[in-house]
Amino acid sequence: MIKNGTIITASANETGDILIEGGHITVIGSSIPADGTVRTIDAEGMYILPGGVDPHVHMHLPVAGAFSSDDFHTGSRAALSGGTTTLIDFVTPARGESLVAALEKRRRKAGNSLCDYAFHVSPVEWRSTTAEEIMQCVSMGVSSFKVYMAYKDTVGLGDDDLLRVMKTVAKEGGLVTVHCEAGDEIEQIKNRFIAENKTTPEYHALSRPASLEAAAVKRAIDLAAETECPLYIVHLSSAESLNHIREAKSRGQKVYAETCPQYLMLDDSKYRGDFEETAPYVISPPLRKPDDCEALWLALSDGTIDTVGTDHCPFLMPDKRAGINDFRKIPGGAGGVEHRLSLLYTYGYLTKRLNINQMVNLFAANPAKIFGLYPRKGQIMTGSDADLVIWNPEPENIISVKTHRQNCDTNIYEGITVNGNADYVIARGKVIIENGDMVGAPENGKYLFRTICGPPVET
Repeated sequence: MIKNGTIITASANETGDILIEGGHITVIGSSIPADGTVRTIDAEGMYILPGGVDPHVHMHLPVAGAFSSDDFHTGSRAALSGGTTTLIDFVTPARGESLVAALEKRRRKAGNSLCDYAFHVSPVEWRSTTAEEIMQCVSMGVSSFKVYMAYKDTVGLGDDDLLRVMKTVAKEGGLVTVHCEAGDEIEQIKNRFIAENKTTPEYHALSRPASLEAAAVKRAIDLAAETECPLYIVHLSSAESLNHIREAKSRGQKVYAETCPQYLMLDDSKYRGDFEETAPYVISPPLRKPDDCEALWLALSDGTIDTVGTDHCPFLMPDKRAGINDFRKIPGGAGGVEHRLSLLYTYGYLTKRLNINQMVNLFAANPAKIFGLYPRKGQIMTGSDADLVIWNPEPENIISVKTHRQNCDTNIYEGITVNGNADYVIARGKVIIENGDMVGAPENGKYLFRTICGPPVET
């Protein structure tokens, strides 16, 4: 039993109690009676939020000869500490590998996750069997497929293959998520910089201008319209791209957009300095201008952007140093899965850029709705999974590599002050975080089988 808290959903606030039984929410009300066998948590003065759904993480991802430093166990531990109880990761097959085989392999790798989890599957090429493999993945509980318009030499697709994927996924009732950067142009700029001996992390950012993100966003929207495929644009970073999102939505096209805390909180001044200072911020797309940050905040408040993910993909500095003489060799990615809620609360809600219901919508409800997990996840209602965060608004903390839970020797939010704390995190009805610390030995999470229509089921 959780008593006396302020229950916050994407649409309502109310003071009340929540009874949890068998891993689910069974009663919501006021003054719910309970006998002595029920554990009671007094949440007076605190917010009760649905557990967060992070729609964009990369655990143990191979990039540039290294692996992202969080595996599913350590990454999910960090997620839970920050109030996220569900993760959606990625299946990225090798070229020539079956999507189905890659999905089965990734499920095994995720078996030690402490969070419940699902996957987006990435077709990295089009073969004679790809359409059938997409259909099989749908039958295995995958309803979203990720494609890249960059990285053409490894995982990226050209327009013809992108069209084929969209047509197939649309036919199956699924959704395509897209990394929008004009890859061919970026490769030309990168190679020109290296030829001119411009090798530092600053040139990583300069090689990926906002105009090339915006051009790819427009192209993805046009292709999705042609194929009538629902589209989700990941890690949006620039004001210029927002114009295309707004236009598509105004036409009634089914287009969703995601941004990440790094694009709200940080700007390209982080690329000015020596290698050790700047390399942790090498991410794709790169950090933009302060005006872009403000435009993204506005787009969250007016509904242009639907979700906030993290693109959690940290790398250790010894791996980043592989590119000390060539920014192209720096593995791109940074951590943040544990800081999403505290940053949105502090710099979104407390600054009045967002109301608290909008924050919950971006953090939990909308990702669950878009990716076929709602109302099991992302909501506080009878029958939903008992994934809950008891948020204490009082504490003030400073983000630091010395205290974070992610498995990384840097933190791109180092020194940023945040308010509030996930005093309790409950996953599937079990207290996992208590007074900010992990308790006991949590059970591993479950793979979430997502259906195209109707409620998702667990396998």
